[in-house]
Amino acid sequence: MSADVLERSDVSPPSNDLTRRRSWLPILWTLPPVLVVLGIAGYPILRVLTESTRTPTGRGTEVWFSVLGSEAFRDALWRTVSIAVCATAGCLVLGTFLAIVLAFVPFPGSGVVGRLIDTILTLPSFLITLAFTFLYGTAGAVNALIAELTGATTPVIDFLTTPLGVILAEITYFTPFVVRPVLAAFAQLPREQLDVAASLGASPWRVLRQVVLPEAWPALAAGGSLVLLLTLNEFGIVLFTGAKGVITLPALIYTRGIVTFDLPGAAVLASVQVLLSLSLYLVYRFVFARFIARPKEQ
Repeated sequence: MSADVLERSDVSPPSNDLTRRRSWLPILWTLPPVLVVLGIAGYPILRVLTESTRTPTGRGTEVWFSVLGSEAFRDALWRTVSIAVCATAGCLVLGTFLAIVLAFVPFPGSGVVGRLIDTILTLPSFLITLAFTFLYGTAGAVNALIAELTGATTPVIDFLTTPLGVILAEITYFTPFVVRPVLAAFAQLPREQLDVAASLGASPWRVLRQVVLPEAWPALAAGGSLVLLLTLNEFGIVLFTGAKGVITLPALIYTRGIVTFDLPGAAVLASVQVLLSLSLYLVYRFVFARFIARPKEQ
């Protein structure tokens, strides 16, 4: 028997115990972070669901039927969804326009403008509302300028405490969440395609419609899904505008839980809010995964 055969015969396969131990190692490494996530995110959700069933009569379904069947809930749900959809549409339009300008219309200071847009992402949302108040409030700079020019004694611009004011503030704050992914999509677009399309006589609008925008659809879908998720849960802008007639689900949860101390009712509303958020988050992750996978397929 040769030496090679003897060496191979001396090497024994790993034992079953060692194999089982190695298969358990990934589970042991992932168990601590999973437990931390469950403790931070899972326990509060479970506590909210439990609180929504605690009533003096012991019938938790009564609270659910009472809250979900109330006119206040229907109005708040409609107001939340309508504001979120309008703000998302505005962010998509404005974000696409800004991304096109920054990517394809070179001008002095474009880098500074891009950094300023990124800076908005680091600011809390209520600062945008305060800026709107200083500019467009009844005693803001714009109304003061109009009064000085025209002699008007009453504020000409008074939209800040209306749904329109909330929508405009949300568009201002959340538009960068659309600009960034769209700019990333434009950066992956080969310049040769644009040059070939232009050399074949295509107009700039046709190039934009048939070459540029198709590449941006996944990024627009991902950014729009994220903005819709964030606007559905936005509370700071609604609170700081002082729009008493604009009652969204987060504002109604705050009123029920903090002002009137109706914890079971607030828990029911919070459960609905969590369900909406999780559903939209799954949609966002699906769209974002498609956006990431598309360049690899190409």
